[in-house]
Amino acid sequence: MKKILLETSFSKIYMIAMIIVTLLILGGYFSYAMFTVSKEKSNAISIVTGNLTYKLEVDGEEGNILTVPSNTVKDFTITLSNPNNRTARFNFYYVGALSSNTKVGYIAEEGTNPLPDEKGIKLEKVDTTGSSNTYIIRVINNSGKSVTVNLGVSVGLDYNDLTLPENGHLFEEITYKGEVGTVVLSNISEDNIYDDGVDTFTTGEYPNNYIWYSGKLWRAVSVNNEENTVKLVTEWNISSIVYSSGSTDFEGSYMEEWLNDTSVDGFLCNLRETDNFIVTDAVWDATMDARALGSFERPDGTTVVEDAVGLLNMYEYQTSYNGTTYSNGYLNNGLYWWTLTPYSSSDVRTVYHDGSAYSSSPSYASGLRPSINLKSSVHIVDGDGTISNPYRLNGDNDTNLSGALLSSRYSGEYIRFGNDENNLYRIVSHENGSGTKITSAEPLKDSGTFITSAFGSNTTFSSTNTIGIFLNGEYLTSYVDSSYANMIEDSTTWYIGTVGYGNSYKLAKYTDATGTSTTSNVVEAKVGLLRFGELMAGQFDRYAVKGGTNSKGLTTTYWILTPNSMLYLRSVNSNGNANDYSPSYAYGIKPVLNLKSNVIITSGDGTLQNPFQIALE
Repeated sequence: MKKILLETSFSKIYMIAMIIVTLLILGGYFSYAMFTVSKEKSNAISIVTGNLTYKLEVDGEEGNILTVPSNTVKDFTITLSNPNNRTARFNFYYVGALSSNTKVGYIAEEGTNPLPDEKGIKLEKVDTTGSSNTYIIRVINNSGKSVTVNLGVSVGLDYNDLTLPENGHLFEEITYKGEVGTVVLSNISEDNIYDDGVDTFTTGEYPNNYIWYSGKLWRAVSVNNEENTVKLVTEWNISSIVYSSGSTDFEGSYMEEWLNDTSVDGFLCNLRETDNFIVTDAVWDATMDARALGSFERPDGTTVVEDAVGLLNMYEYQTSYNGTTYSNGYLNNGLYWWTLTPYSSSDVRTVYHDGSAYSSSPSYASGLRPSINLKSSVHIVDGDGTISNPYRLNGDNDTNLSGALLSSRYSGEYIRFGNDENNLYRIVSHENGSGTKITSAEPLKDSGTFITSAFGSNTTFSSTNTIGIFLNGEYLTSYVDSSYANMIEDSTTWYIGTVGYGNSYKLAKYTDATGTSTTSNVVEAKVGLLRFGELMAGQFDRYAVKGGTNSKGLTTTYWILTPNSMLYLRSVNSNGNANDYSPSYAYGIKPVLNLKSNVIITSGDGTLQNPFQIALE
């Protein structure tokens, strides 16, 4: 009897034990369900479900919404913490579909943690090592309006994998340093990229594709799919010249010569370390095409030229505004400029200041935007591609230049010089060999309004004609204080050769188009003006509003030294062309002068955001 009772007791104990184990297992699964929570609403900063909570901070403050203004790239520091007294599993994602022309991802920077995959990542209990992770989330807004991104978090028991909610999306890595082509395309939304099978183009209204190289602001137009080289074009018109004497062929034109000029004041000569940065035997397709804007196809290579520097063709320009209109596309800079594409045997395609396409006689003088191809080996080391923080290239990102001679720097770099609102200048060249030729970044202003002056009674510049008296008198006393005036060479030779209709830019300085000997038409003065076709004799802001034709008042027509004839003088028009006017007209003044060879840099990096500060050695 005792044996039977004992066996019965063991059976009951066994059954009770099995029931307890089963309940524990079920409890574990129910606990997982109870303790898996999500945070997807802006007003749900700290959610508690069961015994598990979490904490999410955006730039040091609790929150889960990222707001980014239009045409902006912004990085946010996100901290995800485990405030619980036990290890837990967390996931982190963004919620819902992104706005058009927007991209979100993470930056894998030293000091940050890798983001969790779909199954989540363990965080140790509160107040222990490993209880929080830090991430850098980059939001790229290539649109014209502000966007918001909602962050989501899931949390569960540490031994169970998590799953993303239906509207949750993991962050992809954004490459922010490395090969130029990789970084540029990684930091642009998919809506702003077009691949034609040969090149991948940046497109739209506001792609963050700005690059600062060799004293100039460029746009990254395309990345070659095979070579990974990157085609750039300057944001602004660097100068304005006649295309040719009559032929519409790029090869052998004044334009080809100007772009690839290796003389002391030539464009190619003044680019930094070209063998290290640019493809010097790039192929440029200059095939004739008379189709209307919007119907261009990739040129077939009928006419190609090998050069270090070229221009964009019409297909490249048209592709740049894929997804928007030509008037709103990013390559419409509000100015007139030449392209590489002939319209016919008598006209070359130009872009109008509203972004539309026209054809012009090659004997006409219009603005030019040089184009180059960066080598695939060139790396981006800083910047985010926005206009206020353009990409910087390895080897062209000098940071400690204190004590360096200004004469060692590059055309286009910015300098603090002069007084008040007229205190920003740019390097032109090192034409005299030892010093530095500079010009005001824009024509002179008085209380925000461009000042104007007649040139004189004839087309010959001197220190005693109307504009020469101002430049060598009132300008030196009222616009440049003594500390800067002492840096200026006492006398400079100014070349005043005549460049008539259809003539080479070289005649402004030389006796003929070969450029072997300088003109005898010269004058000596302390302060002068730019020549026709000289570096920085362009426009560096919009004439026309984006999406329209009306002037923004940001540019003005200004005088240059070069006569067109005995009666008329060349000038750089407010819309980027170079027209000729009577010297009695009143136009803007853009002073030019040579600084002494012993002027040194005391601070700055030569960008618009951080110009060189200078002093005498």
